[in-house]
Amino acid sequence: MADPSTSAPASGPRTGPGKTIITDSVVAKIVGIAAREVPGVHALGGSAARALGALREAISGTDLSPGVSVTVKDGSASVAISIVVEYPHELQKVSGDVRSAIQSAIETIVGMQVSDVEVTVRDVHQVSDDDTDSDIDEAETTLPV
Repeated sequence: MADPSTSAPASGPRTGPGKTIITDSVVAKIVGIAAREVPGVHALGGSAARALGALREAISGTDLSPGVSVTVKDGSASVAISIVVEYPHELQKVSGDVRSAIQSAIETIVGMQVSDVEVTVRDVHQVSDDDTDSDIDEAETTLPV
């Protein structure tokens, strides 16, 4: 996860005296949003990161960056992200699309260069994985009282 205490000035046009500071956590959030918009991405992070993200979401609102790590050095961002891909999407294609979406978002929205984007596919999600929860709910509701 990005360290919210670190920050880096964004490069780009200035419109007056002073400087703009964009924290790593903001860049991580933009990375999370960009990755989620890619077709075939089911979730970000592995199961532990998703569980921690669910806890953060319950406490402070939506966590858009589980499984995202951003390091900014000399105005250039390095990103590592873990994703869960929906079956039967092609893993290499989804990973490449995630990489492109992240690079485009950082360069366009943040105004930084991207040195690298490392994508790790942690899992594949099937629609039948969602059915397991509904089977449990049905079993619980049909038990005699």
